[in-house]
Amino acid sequence: MTGNGSATAQTTTPIPSPPTASAAGLAWGALGVAAFSLTVPLTRVAVGGLSPLLIGAGRAVVAALLAAAALGLARATRPEGRQWTRLAVVAGGVVVGFPLLTTYALTTVPASHGAVVIALLPAATAVVAVLRTEESPTPRFWVFSAAGAVAAVGFAVVGGTGGAGLHLADLLLLGAVLAAAVGYAEGGLLSRELGSWQTVSWALLVAAPLMVVLTAVAVVHEPPAGTATEWAAFGYLAAVSMFLGFFAWYRGLAIGPMAQVSQVQLVQPVLSLLWAALLLGEAVGWRTGLGAVAVIACAAGAVRSRLRST
Repeated sequence: MTGNGSATAQTTTPIPSPPTASAAGLAWGALGVAAFSLTVPLTRVAVGGLSPLLIGAGRAVVAALLAAAALGLARATRPEGRQWTRLAVVAGGVVVGFPLLTTYALTTVPASHGAVVIALLPAATAVVAVLRTEESPTPRFWVFSAAGAVAAVGFAVVGGTGGAGLHLADLLLLGAVLAAAVGYAEGGLLSRELGSWQTVSWALLVAAPLMVVLTAVAVVHEPPAGTATEWAAFGYLAAVSMFLGFFAWYRGLAIGPMAQVSQVQLVQPVLSLLWAALLLGEAVGWRTGLGAVAVIACAAGAVRSRLRST
């Protein structure tokens, strides 16, 4: 009898763990989203005086220097075997693809339209995460995720100035979404093995040679002549959007469940449009409040959905 009681106690002890881990994952994910919410508006600020190639590649070079210092000080363990290949996938998505594609897109469309990218990312990341892992979201999760993506896109397009209609830049934005979704999902998985800040740091170093070359080309082709404000925006993109923000974001995805934590990013277009209004003077009216309620409600429904037992 005692043995049975002991076994029962052992099997019931881990039960409270999943809710705690999920709450922690959502909290870290939300912190990452807060950091990323300034990326689109500040990219729009930076392209006012700096070339898109310099912004997209140069910020990765600065972030790589920070990453090298962090890895050296921490004496981080080097990745092994297939981890290098997976780091190349992360680097291609979030270090090379997303920054360059969105930066070029934002030279022709306003920040409010660029927020469409962020609106589509949660759904895309969830799909990639499900394909890449054994996570199996419930139908309710997919309903809320789809509704959230639709609400966020509608909010970004209708709520922002110059956002209505299609632009050639939309192809770049779509490519950026796909690149980031793959980088987010693979980075979240690698973070469980290497650690969150280590993953983004190694990915930055993997991409560094290419980004150094691209930065040199940008400087030679179009010598930078930005204002103090534009350089400050570039500094944020390099230190926070490209580096520190991923500490929190990848940690949240690593804790997971990844498909659910990714949906926290549905609130990012709301924050981005608010920043666009404050920093860029883009008009934001009553639609902002209505859109914010719809997007946040869908995000809340998605993150509350449970995964099917597998």
